[in-house]
Amino acid sequence: MKSKISIIIPVYNEINTLETMLNKVEHASMCSLEKEVILVDDGSTDGSRKLLKKIEDQNKHKVFFHSKNMGKGAAIRTALYYATGDVIVIQDADLEYDPNEYDDLIKLILEDKADVVYGSRLSGGKPSRAFKFTHLVGNKFLTLLTNILYDSTLTDMETCYKAFRSDVIKNITIKSNRFEFEPEITAKVLKRKYHLYETPISYYGRDFHEGKKITWKDGITALIALVWFRFFD
Repeated sequence: MKSKISIIIPVYNEINTLETMLNKVEHASMCSLEKEVILVDDGSTDGSRKLLKKIEDQNKHKVFFHSKNMGKGAAIRTALYYATGDVIVIQDADLEYDPNEYDDLIKLILEDKADVVYGSRLSGGKPSRAFKFTHLVGNKFLTLLTNILYDSTLTDMETCYKAFRSDVIKNITIKSNRFEFEPEITAKVLKRKYHLYETPISYYGRDFHEGKKITWKDGITALIALVWFRFFD
């Protein structure tokens, strides 16, 4: 029986959304599982680090600090070392994803139907902000390449919302330090033939002036990672 969920939250310069997002996580039902929140500050310089030190002093959540910015993958790798939940969910520190949808994400794992569940922004059925055509095309292209290389039928490989059985993700060595974590973990899950499901989620995307960080350069890196982890790793 699975009784505990670990929510991993990488943080880099998210002072405008961090407190609100964390409040949403704390009040999300998560199928009534015991909650463990693990925050990793990845060298923030905007005040996020100061806020996290206050949270650490309150002893409410596990908080860890990188001395310099290393990237999302590195922050997740740090958090996984300390995670003790039966189910592990990754949550960005912005407000693009809604923690109230955790139940939809993890119930297939709790029912032993899935090993991994991705929350898809592109499968329809939930609200999604209509903007950034170039990002949509980039996401669809990377997902298509994933399906070709790994014989899968994903609709949204680059989604942040990914839930795992703890033993699945802890038994995968994550090498990527930055946003290429997404294609790497997808490649390794698919190559190991784990039961991967998708479920629709809402998406409240940000523009660059609102704090969005991923760019076309990260798309190129993701493309290289998909090929690399398919044939060389």
